[in-house]
Amino acid sequence: MRILVVEDDKTLAAGLVEGLEREGFMVDRLEAAEPAEAVLQHTAYDLAIVDIGLPGMDGLELIRRVRRRNVLTPILILTARDGLDDRVVGLDVGGDDYLVKPFLLPELLARIRALIRRSRAAASMMLSVGPLALDVQRRSATLAGAGLELTGREWDVLEQLALAAPKVVAKQKLTDSLSQWDKEITPNAVEIYVSRLRSKLASSGVGIRTVRGIGYRIEAGEAGEGDAAPR
Repeated sequence: MRILVVEDDKTLAAGLVEGLEREGFMVDRLEAAEPAEAVLQHTAYDLAIVDIGLPGMDGLELIRRVRRRNVLTPILILTARDGLDDRVVGLDVGGDDYLVKPFLLPELLARIRALIRRSRAAASMMLSVGPLALDVQRRSATLAGAGLELTGREWDVLEQLALAAPKVVAKQKLTDSLSQWDKEITPNAVEIYVSRLRSKLASSGVGIRTVRGIGYRIEAGEAGEGDAAPR
């Protein structure tokens, strides 16, 4: 899962990035609202953490602008302002949750997990494609009831495919969701992860189909791996 941190305090931001990456998140960081506005419009994030007291445009204006552009990324507001009016304004402009500095990392992580769960809008956090079952909250998968061993990147690809099923997921979307600015993932790397998943799903009745010129689709009852026409 990919998170954007918009925080100008270098010490705090470094601690956030380290803590989030230790928990398995991919994290990008910006120090100002102006570049964050553009990035949020063009990059698929699972969550954004936004400080209110940013230089130049403040965090509240950033949130107003991206919500006007129908950016639905969950936003967790960080701020030193702890007044009721401040919390109300932050939520009213489009923030999804509000955390006052100083805070402890376990509380931040719990709020992040809750926001991501809510954003996926699933009454149940279980996904299934034929005999394949994914527990999104626990990041675990079973195949015909047996545990399926996956690396972090393999899980991320499989989760994206299962969330979209039976629709096609663009290869570029998979590439973007796995990348960080300092750790870019290439389309060839995505092909490798898909190939590994196909091997792990072999003979299960679940297949990952390549859709020419677009990306991939996961289907039950499909063992094939070759090209298919878009639906």
